[in-house]
Amino acid sequence: MAENNLLENIIYPDDLRKLDKSELIQISKELRQFIIDIVSTNPGHFGASLGVVELTVALHYVFNTPYDKIVWDVGHQAYGHKILTGRKDNFHTNRKYKGISGFPKPSESEYDAFGVGHSSTAISAALGMAIAAKEKGEDRKAIAVIGDGSMTAGLAFEGLNNAGSLDSDVLIILNDNNMAIDPNVGAMKEYLIDVSTSRTYNKVKNDVWKILGKIGKFGPNAQGVAQRIDNAIKSLILRHSNLFEALNIRYFGPVDGHNINQLVDVLNDLKKIKGPKLLHVITKKGKGFKQAEINQTTFHAPGMFNKDTGELIKEDNSQPSPPKFQDVFGKTIIELAKTNPKIYGITPAMPTGSSLNLMMKEMPKRAFDVGIAEQHAVTFSAGLAIQGLTPFCNIYSSFMQRAYDQVIHDVAIQKLNVVFCLDRGGLVGDDGETHHGAYDLAFMRLIPNIIVSAPMDEIELRNLMFTAQDKEQGPFVIRYPRGKGVIIDWQKPFSEIEIGKGRQISKGRDVAVLTIGNMGNSVVDAVKNISKDISVEHYDMRFVKPIDENILHNVCKKFDTILTVEDGSIMGGFGSAVLEFINDNNYNTKVKRLGIPDKYIAHGKQTELYKECGFDVDSIVKEITKLANTKTPITEPINTKAI
Repeated sequence: MAENNLLENIIYPDDLRKLDKSELIQISKELRQFIIDIVSTNPGHFGASLGVVELTVALHYVFNTPYDKIVWDVGHQAYGHKILTGRKDNFHTNRKYKGISGFPKPSESEYDAFGVGHSSTAISAALGMAIAAKEKGEDRKAIAVIGDGSMTAGLAFEGLNNAGSLDSDVLIILNDNNMAIDPNVGAMKEYLIDVSTSRTYNKVKNDVWKILGKIGKFGPNAQGVAQRIDNAIKSLILRHSNLFEALNIRYFGPVDGHNINQLVDVLNDLKKIKGPKLLHVITKKGKGFKQAEINQTTFHAPGMFNKDTGELIKEDNSQPSPPKFQDVFGKTIIELAKTNPKIYGITPAMPTGSSLNLMMKEMPKRAFDVGIAEQHAVTFSAGLAIQGLTPFCNIYSSFMQRAYDQVIHDVAIQKLNVVFCLDRGGLVGDDGETHHGAYDLAFMRLIPNIIVSAPMDEIELRNLMFTAQDKEQGPFVIRYPRGKGVIIDWQKPFSEIEIGKGRQISKGRDVAVLTIGNMGNSVVDAVKNISKDISVEHYDMRFVKPIDENILHNVCKKFDTILTVEDGSIMGGFGSAVLEFINDNNYNTKVKRLGIPDKYIAHGKQTELYKECGFDVDSIVKEITKLANTKTPITEPINTKAI
């Protein structure tokens, strides 16, 4: 990075604003190269940030940040923003344990106007900021930068609808690159393509702008005249009326998102225009790095790569290794669907991440990517189910939080046979608190008419999927973690699992350990490393609801001490279910719960976070040893007998 000249002197946006406008092309070039240099060796979200380099520079050049507020929707595209706002020297710690977050985070910087991580929140948040500024009499600008993929979510439309009805000075910048992680889908994508690719419209619009010149030269009425002419062009030439104008949001664009000088001019003009407005910016995801432009899905978050050739640096695959849980799902649903014509697959904009893309390729009429619309994905699945089909609705655990009401109201109350496959359950790692699937076991198990399960390994995932199909049993949750399993030879013949039935992994006499999901493997490893004088009885419970009461009765009668281990919230989760059983059945068994504590866990490798939360293998060994040797009461909780 020795060739950098301008960027090395930019610490904060105030430094950027000292540059001459003619230097912005160079600073954009340097910023893009800086991102490439760092992310190639310290993996993160790559393509999205490259695509908005010029837009990022222009926003901080034109607006008085941090007084003016920029809300970056999702936050995948905010790396350039972080580098320009005091975190350049620490950017190499991005997404690393105890390093800076991969997403905007107000506790990290005053330039991060709003905490993000899930899509489609920017318009609502920026609108709230704009109204607050108005109420407080501040001349503070509020800007929402939202990607076209995020526009498919209902929350974005709710924000647009409200913005158009309020006299707010909010600027919405639509970053249109026709990509979320995978290519965008749906009518909104087609609408934006129609607007952005209409040659006649853009030619006439550009001619009109040339005639009018800069708005400020034509007096106080020129803005209204220009807008009326622009609206007439849209109505005459485009085959659709303008959606945003129909919502009373003034529409400008589309403009080239990589023309830094034009962006600066347009943003300076828009600063003078009051009321809700939207600037449609056309960008290319991965701009400036050839391989990222060509293979945009792979380079959304590519891992390490050669910055000169674009070649991905893959781990050593010379030895067989277990598959990712997501790939077990993707291959298993195809197997099941080939023999069961009722099975359909649904995902909200995560076909590659969930591996449902395999089914979409092989059975395109039976697998649906519905866009970033988790609520719709659930109710769409309910519609399929009420007509006798068996939808497997695959949603990341963290994103399922957005569709919780639909699970209760549209699926569970009607006892519909929807199979919810919750990927990325538990601590997911580098994406941090917005993406951890910490709460699913807790919030799902309290719903009536629902089955909640978590496989310990790939074979159990397979068999739970087999068990969940074609039964009149209501919603069935299968929750599994991010990353690889533990079994290489996993494609065994299907075997049905009795609902609510756990299994014994080992027999013992000193301590009983009850686990749910993949944490069972950590306990297996812990038992191997424990003193031979300590005997552990281990059960893989498989189900949180219905929980295996036979196992619990036997354990409570045999042991006075139980350890529960889960990669989920300790509040209300699996351990809490065990405590409830003990209390309701008047046992005096002592219970120690290991799980995600009652706080938000930041980012880091999964192994680092397991250790921080106290349920890595070493911590489990220590806890089992302590429980086996102690004769004193355990502080949490000791007396579970009903009062």
